[in-house]
Amino acid sequence: MHKQTKIFAKRVIDFMHTAKVCVEVGTFCETAISRMVETGAKACVVVDGHGKLAGILRQQDILSKVVFKVAPQALIDTVMDDRVQTMRADEYLYHAIGRMRRYGVSELVVVDTAMKPVGMVYLQDAVEIAATDLMQQIDRLSGEGDVESLRGVKAAQVDLAHDMFEDHQPASIVQQLLTHINKDIYSRIIHDNVCHMEAEGWGRPPVDFCAIVMGSAGRGENYLFPDQDNGFILQDYPDEDHNKVDEYFRELASRMCRDLDEVGFPYCTGYVMATNPLWRKSISQWRQQVGLWGKKRNSIALRLADIFFDFQPVYGQTSLADELRYTLVDAVKKNHFFLQEMYSLQADHTVGINIFGRLGLEETGDNAGLFDVKYRATLPLVEAVRLLSLKSGIESTGTLERVERLHKARKVSDTEQEYLVFAFNFLTKILLKRQIEAFKSNAPVTRFIDPKTLSRQEKETLLRALRHVEAFRKRLKAEVTGDVF
Repeated sequence: MHKQTKIFAKRVIDFMHTAKVCVEVGTFCETAISRMVETGAKACVVVDGHGKLAGILRQQDILSKVVFKVAPQALIDTVMDDRVQTMRADEYLYHAIGRMRRYGVSELVVVDTAMKPVGMVYLQDAVEIAATDLMQQIDRLSGEGDVESLRGVKAAQVDLAHDMFEDHQPASIVQQLLTHINKDIYSRIIHDNVCHMEAEGWGRPPVDFCAIVMGSAGRGENYLFPDQDNGFILQDYPDEDHNKVDEYFRELASRMCRDLDEVGFPYCTGYVMATNPLWRKSISQWRQQVGLWGKKRNSIALRLADIFFDFQPVYGQTSLADELRYTLVDAVKKNHFFLQEMYSLQADHTVGINIFGRLGLEETGDNAGLFDVKYRATLPLVEAVRLLSLKSGIESTGTLERVERLHKARKVSDTEQEYLVFAFNFLTKILLKRQIEAFKSNAPVTRFIDPKTLSRQEKETLLRALRHVEAFRKRLKAEVTGDVF
């Protein structure tokens, strides 16, 4: 049955309307209501003197708060609702539907990063494009921030990914949505713990901060059940405040990582988490760290830098992440020797083709006879594209977006772009589909696939994709190291 899962790939910006009536605080109620009548507006958006969202006056508010209760010259400030539900234009539409249903409102105000209104989304319009049988799934994916509810969100991810494949959605779109849901879980867990800590007497966060995720989450390329790769960027603060500031964020990190583990994000075995001081620094300390990574030549420093490169913000003051991203890209693109060292570190991440031109399978251990899709296919591709992007000063973190930007910058040819996109999409699809099948049959969800379960056509396509990756890595080796052999 067609489940119309395309709604889960839609963004708020595709369905928002321009607010028909928008007035400043201090406007008479009479004036605002007259404009609503003239335009047929369902609501009136209220902004402050700087254009930032201040509140909203809905049609039902006119009956309950205005008519026969206040004078026509009463200011709109006195009757508007200042607890407005908002979203960003680039967020997913299903999330907007879930929020409106959860809070019992019929509209959301779409705002930019400065909290200035840019449009409206109405529940009635959004629901009309969502089939009735999808509403329960939307509600499952839009649960509250408590741990038990978020466990349900993680479980609902698998059903959604399965349904999207049934609807022939591209694997990259499925990955992006899985990542979006995971980032939303991060955000809700952090927000919930910040509120709990304030209620317990810890107070508000002592400085602005930004929580970041790294690895596949930073690239928007999550598979099922990724482990935790996270950190904190803190606003700079005086040295004498260090104990107080660090105590707060150490506690917040501990609670965040604990709750993430409980809802389905296993602790990182490499300790790449905000509970580790290495991944919890002020913005100035992060800048210094990036500089040190660029100067050191040992493998540990290079591996830490490699983990960090794909970071993205998930909560808090995102300008801190933007500032650090600019510092990182600017430092790396000027450091050719560092890029050479990084390539050398990744040289052993060979593509999974043996000397006979067949799939290179695991030879020992529990996974003997299986093919490692992550380490012998997607990782060599992701690393190569990342390295050329850093060399070219490209700030994007997603692999497909990086390929597109590299093509526009004429760093990859038309043919290379076509081959890389094909390889990435096929490798992503084959692993993600196998993971979903494993989960639904109560088998372990891993990065390995059994070649015996592949059709002849799938094996041939897999080998073709691997050859494309191998050819690109050879070309990159010549460009970065000057070694053509």
